[in-house]
Amino acid sequence: MAEEKERATPKSRIESLSDLIFGLALSIGALTLIGRPPSDFPQLILDLLYFAFSFLILISVWYSYTHTMSQLRVETPWLVDLNILLLFLVSVEPFLFNQLNSAFEEGVSVVYALDLGGLFVIQALLAHSVLTDKNTTRSDEILQSYTIRRNTLLLGAAIFFISVLPFFWSWVVVIDGVLTINLRIILWLIPLFMPTIRRTWEKKLKN
Repeated sequence: MAEEKERATPKSRIESLSDLIFGLALSIGALTLIGRPPSDFPQLILDLLYFAFSFLILISVWYSYTHTMSQLRVETPWLVDLNILLLFLVSVEPFLFNQLNSAFEEGVSVVYALDLGGLFVIQALLAHSVLTDKNTTRSDEILQSYTIRRNTLLLGAAIFFISVLPFFWSWVVVIDGVLTINLRIILWLIPLFMPTIRRTWEKKLKN
């Protein structure tokens, strides 16, 4: 596939810094599990599921970011600022996620959704920068791939932003009459399937 081809540009310092930030964010999430022992087995499973969600979000962002930056050279102030903002949003993600069980959970969930939506928007802007970069000639296959990537990222961002509407918090889904999950959190699961949607979209266009 187009994104599996060799890097178009050498790795920049800010990309090396991004690898460090992503690694630290993932490590902080794991350390939180160690510092908060579960009270029983169901709580253990629930904690693992919550961690898996945060892990998958960060991994998907890192994966998409890495492939996009393989096609870009960070030379303009615009791209530098986008990268710095993305790294800030990544670095605060573990803190916000761990505050979701606090006394002001609803307010934290709004800020968390905005944080994730911001991550997806920045990735979409970076993908768009690949499409508008006039300094490098790219194949139609790569341009098509990044057009789809940009559009699916914007869709994911829209889902996170829409989820901040108050009624998505007041509406809940009851599981087995015991566990209740806010609809806002359920909406957050949809962007995790964006890579699958993107790959399916690409295959249909090729056929």
